[in-house]
Amino acid sequence: MLQRTRFWLRRIAILLTIVLLVLLTLRVAMTERGPALQLWHTWLPDELSDSEMDNTDWAGYLQNEQQIFVQMKRNVSDKIQDSSGETYNRYAENSPVYPGHFATDWNRSYQLLPKGKPRGAVVLLHGLTDSPYSLRHFAVDYQQKGYVVVAIRLPGHGTVPAALTQTEWEDWMAATRLAVREAHRRIPAGAPLQIMGFSNGGALAMKYALDALEDPALPAPGRLILISPMIGVSSYARYAGLAGLPSLLPAFAQSAWLSILPEFNPFKYNSFPVKAARQSWLLTRALQSQLHREQDSHLLNKLPPVLTFQSVADATVSTPAVVRGLYNLLPANGSELVLFDVNKSVRLSPLMRPGALHAADNLLPPPPRNYRVTLVTDATPGSSAAVAQTTPSGSTITTSVPLGLSYPPDVYSLSHVALPFPPDDSLYGRQPEHPGEFGVSFGMLTPRGERSVLMVSLDMLMRQSSNPFWPWMRQRVDQTLQ
Repeated sequence: MLQRTRFWLRRIAILLTIVLLVLLTLRVAMTERGPALQLWHTWLPDELSDSEMDNTDWAGYLQNEQQIFVQMKRNVSDKIQDSSGETYNRYAENSPVYPGHFATDWNRSYQLLPKGKPRGAVVLLHGLTDSPYSLRHFAVDYQQKGYVVVAIRLPGHGTVPAALTQTEWEDWMAATRLAVREAHRRIPAGAPLQIMGFSNGGALAMKYALDALEDPALPAPGRLILISPMIGVSSYARYAGLAGLPSLLPAFAQSAWLSILPEFNPFKYNSFPVKAARQSWLLTRALQSQLHREQDSHLLNKLPPVLTFQSVADATVSTPAVVRGLYNLLPANGSELVLFDVNKSVRLSPLMRPGALHAADNLLPPPPRNYRVTLVTDATPGSSAAVAQTTPSGSTITTSVPLGLSYPPDVYSLSHVALPFPPDDSLYGRQPEHPGEFGVSFGMLTPRGERSVLMVSLDMLMRQSSNPFWPWMRQRVDQTLQ
């Protein structure tokens, strides 16, 4: 019997090895047919390590950041031979999307200081492949309300996508701690401190707040504002590292990338390395583990209120994970979850997948709940006028308030990337206040044509990139400051 078991175990091991080799061969074949790696896929900036960030201050971080941008110009931009002034390449100096020519390069860390004595401070944490640009509108609003704003460029971002091939999630956490130290230093004792995080930055904000419960030496935030937070990601990200195995051999370096695309966005990478996907999964795993551990130890009862804005349609992070992996674990501490529903009044609604059309109906446990829920949805069938349907914490009664805002008639849902940008954002807005301010206005593009003509997918260009309900969303954030 033992001999027979060993026989079958050997056969299974051989079969699995063959399957793995076939998959790796297919992976190599697919990547070798793709675009060639460019300078921005191979040059690596010299970022500070997590221990170095824990032992430096804001000025030290900015000094290293400046050195990185100087090195990037020398090693990437100065070596590009493209002489065309119309190429959309963020690394070419003569390109209209070259960030170095803008009045402000929003790829860099920045601070905004209010007039007079600060009322409080906020730390802004951007998302994966993103830059400090993504939360700049909230930054201005916080500054006008008397808050110090500290917006840090997280390691691996704002420079070249290759930087994400060497960055660990612990580096992002060290940068978060540094930014919070700086914000805390800037305000009077006892003044409120908030952390706002978008996408991956939402996971970092949440993780920092949990760390502060366990470590009294960390300045504790009084409130968290999360926008499309990365509480859970696709299970594929768990095994993304396997896709990069062939890249251990220099001849197959392209296998280290899940996508290699033109870099035409001045403030966000289009190319995406395998390691970034793996690090996002590791961060969410650590976050989930800590949430459950602190719930069991009752530390979670000391967590500050969390206000989250999340689209029910999100192809980047898991909306159910926001509900089940975070909100259903929270104590009754004044937290609120705001969900943006799909536009059921749009003519495309008969073409929507049933799961998307009724996503809002299946996400939440029945009331009463420990947290307040607000659903932004269309009021009546056939009408695009939006209302906020709110169910308070501990209640089963839902009230409805008109927002005075409507879904655009050609928008069937918001998206992961849309929430932090107002309709008049110069880069992503549908009605940009300053069209072409950053060389291109993505929100105005309405491409039509045949497949396989463009170098990028139509999804990338047509994805909803601004939030028609941003003015109301800003008001909800402002209410947390009162």
